[in-house]
Amino acid sequence: MNYDMDQSYGLPAAMAPASARATVIKRTYLHLMVAILAFVGLEAALIFSGAGEKIVRDIIFANKAGWIAVILLFIVGGYGARYLARSRQSIGLQYAGLALYVLLETVVFLPLMYLAMMKGPDLPLQAGIVTLAVFGGLTAAVFLSGKDFSFLGPIIGVVSMLAFGVIIAAVLFGFSLGLLFSAAMGALAAASIIYGTSNVMHVYGTDEHVAASLDLFSSVAFLFWYVLQIFMISRND
Repeated sequence: MNYDMDQSYGLPAAMAPASARATVIKRTYLHLMVAILAFVGLEAALIFSGAGEKIVRDIIFANKAGWIAVILLFIVGGYGARYLARSRQSIGLQYAGLALYVLLETVVFLPLMYLAMMKGPDLPLQAGIVTLAVFGGLTAAVFLSGKDFSFLGPIIGVVSMLAFGVIIAAVLFGFSLGLLFSAAMGALAAASIIYGTSNVMHVYGTDEHVAASLDLFSSVAFLFWYVLQIFMISRND
């Protein structure tokens, strides 16, 4: 750890020296890249080994309760993962939180990936490229603007809760949400990326790069989910 990091350790990034901010930003995006690669590797391993198909068929698609249980596990586990990632007591706990969250995303994505590959083996790759392109553009725009978008937090929270209620209703009553809903959720995911990127610059402490990378990974996965949904709906047409 260099002198600037020693002096500013734990401070919000906005209050830290420029060199310390640059170090934390590099660490955050390096951890994000590792998380994305781990997600892709785990997803591919489960799908091509056949283990993922068994999970989807015997647990998730067995009945509506199975899918709801997976969603609840993801929500509860996600809160636990975020709590661990924000722990300042142990870097090991922080990494455990990030690893747990990547694993949860891998499991919850399994059914969507199977459905997408049934429509076209190239769909996940195409959606992934679009997702990373949008993420890169939004990230560059936030960094170039230098603005603080923390005001988006409460808006994203309220809209997310409303959207979650609609999703649960769709699962319970079996109706399709359609292209318009997916597009709206894609816009919400983009707002989440803007919010998370702004937090990396202004809110997170210089010792919170693991938590920051988890939040960004969450937003990227959120965007990927709905970009892939849009691609699938378009393929139907």
